[in-house]
Amino acid sequence: MILGVSKDSIPTHDKFAEKYELPYVLLSDPDAEVMKKYGAFGKKMMYGKEVQGTIRSTVVIGPKGDVLKHWPAVKKAEEHPEEVLAFLTKN
Repeated sequence: MILGVSKDSIPTHDKFAEKYELPYVLLSDPDAEVMKKYGAFGKKMMYGKEVQGTIRSTVVIGPKGDVLKHWPAVKKAEEHPEEVLAFLTKN
């Protein structure tokens, strides 16, 4: 199962998912509580300044709830799905 998580509202997620025809669920975490636990929200550099915000990352969670793989900072979003898929097909 694939889930996406961000601080955006559910209506915003619904519009985004419809626009891009996403085949998975997007979850709303307005206070970034879950995102912080997985290192997906916190200090980052943006235009040379340190800011608090969303850190694009990927976490693969196993059936028992354990983290099998964590990419803490996705730099090249267009190439990342292939990397994730390669990991999933090996495990």
